[in-house]
Amino acid sequence: MSRFSGVLQLTDLDDFIIPSQECIKPVEIKKIKPSSTGSKIKIQEDGSYFQIEEDGAYQKLEKVEITLADCLACSGCITSAESVLVTQQSQEELFRVFEENNLVKLQGNVDEAKVIVVSVSVQPVLSLAYKYNLSPNDCAGKLATYFKMLGSDIVVDMIVAEDMCLIEAQKEFIQRYNNQAKNNPLPMLASSCPGWVCYAEKTHGSYILPYISSIKSPQQIMGSLIKQWVGHNKSIYHITLMPCYDKKLEAARDDFVDKHTKERDIDCVITAIELEQMLLKSNISLSSLEVSNFSQPWLKNNPNNEIRPNLHSHVGSGSGGYSDYILINSAKELFGISNDNLEYKSLRNPDFKEVLVESEGKVLLRFAIANGFRNIQNLVQKLKRGRVPYHYVEVMACPSGCLNGGAQARPADGVSAKEMVKGVEDLYRKLPVASPEDNKVVKDLYEIWLGGQDNDKVSAVLHTEYHAVEKQKNALNIKW
Repeated sequence: MSRFSGVLQLTDLDDFIIPSQECIKPVEIKKIKPSSTGSKIKIQEDGSYFQIEEDGAYQKLEKVEITLADCLACSGCITSAESVLVTQQSQEELFRVFEENNLVKLQGNVDEAKVIVVSVSVQPVLSLAYKYNLSPNDCAGKLATYFKMLGSDIVVDMIVAEDMCLIEAQKEFIQRYNNQAKNNPLPMLASSCPGWVCYAEKTHGSYILPYISSIKSPQQIMGSLIKQWVGHNKSIYHITLMPCYDKKLEAARDDFVDKHTKERDIDCVITAIELEQMLLKSNISLSSLEVSNFSQPWLKNNPNNEIRPNLHSHVGSGSGGYSDYILINSAKELFGISNDNLEYKSLRNPDFKEVLVESEGKVLLRFAIANGFRNIQNLVQKLKRGRVPYHYVEVMACPSGCLNGGAQARPADGVSAKEMVKGVEDLYRKLPVASPEDNKVVKDLYEIWLGGQDNDKVSAVLHTEYHAVEKQKNALNIKW
């Protein structure tokens, strides 16, 4: 697939969550006149379609456009953003926004210009760093330079949102463990992978949803932080750099739209593979760019909030380390057991592994990591049969997790996909390890922005809901 556009494209999919080849969105096609024998379709050299009627008349057929809103409201398939391509989540849209905003500034109407913020997640940076033989921090700084060349005002990393997500997830697990009930049962399932969440909503509905964590993903926590705190009383256009196309689906959810302003928390999601295409289109070599600083716009009382890029990892998986962080901290809080070096045991395959916390031969906590659609299916079927022994499962749709996201940079010539995944994982392990509970910025945001860790605003801002999508029984099936 060469680029993102505003229409549905079906190619040789090698997706991690395979979409259906049928779309059930009804589409009305207005014909010149009814045909009794059927019509012929002619494809022009430019790719446009013409319908040839019985009398020789031509009718140009419009392209069918499927928006993210259409897709999220449809139960006809398991959505993959590798096949659902949307106008507002494309390179073309991004270039258009930058060009229009730059023109407004050039005309001297600075007050009318948007403040463009780019939030950069660690996984795509590592993907590009490995491919172009750069250090992670230099790669991040070069990306900051590129986004500023395009016209962005602020470029930030996402460690604050990632840390808040882990803290909230661990708090939620403790609450569920201590108050197990029908509306918040165990096992608690991770909610940061939109491909997995969309699959659960469309395929298993209300049965599975109570098990899924209510915590927003780091992307959406970052969206709330930028739009509600940093961008208060400002016109913000928020872009995120992500490792998978399904993050576009997540950003398009109605749950993440401000009820008053009707603005989305994330305006556009761009991926590593798309960023490569943008650089190619602009004839810019990533390696040739200078290194720029990141910003910390949430430090409102500090005028000097520019910092050199300093990426961090988290203990555990490259998907954010949810299983490790929650298990280590919950074992301490619930049982007073310190175990900072967890040993996972692979079960059916390397992408399904479990870890136990034991005391005197008794299993106190049993956690697992399930990556890839095959393991997700097995997990769900066991859950329905009541045969899941786990307290928590970190669920990610992509094999090997987010470091191997579906929209990460493709390997260079002569490098296998397996080699690249290992190389990216090695880069991740070499980064300094974050300590969410010691992050002073996070502590300050809880107190100043959210009014304290136990304030009702924490739940309103950092948590969300998921919705079962009912099957459409009388839908019109259209094969593409």
